[in-house]
Amino acid sequence: METFGDKIRVARESKGLILRQVASSLDIDQAIISKFERGERKPSKEQVEKFAEFYHLDKNQLITTWLSDQIAHTIYEENNIEEVLKVAEEKAKYLKAIQDEK
Repeated sequence: METFGDKIRVARESKGLILRQVASSLDIDQAIISKFERGERKPSKEQVEKFAEFYHLDKNQLITTWLSDQIAHTIYEENNIEEVLKVAEEKAKYLKAIQDEK
């Protein structure tokens, strides 16, 4: 299963780019991009959007991968993963409904 880091590394390599080139174009330190690719550091949503635009990747798919990485990392050691996800989904829908009413 591909992580956010996998996706941006594959995109970079498929374009024949080195980290220095990507770092220069995105104004993100190349060491930080390397850590993103290895899953050692988590990018901000703004940075995820920059990568999507730079690599011409579907922004929604890349954000979904990034968010799912965060959620999976947070709950993977829990015994009741399915229940946690179900309750979180219900809460997210509730919060979205409240926001939509405003």
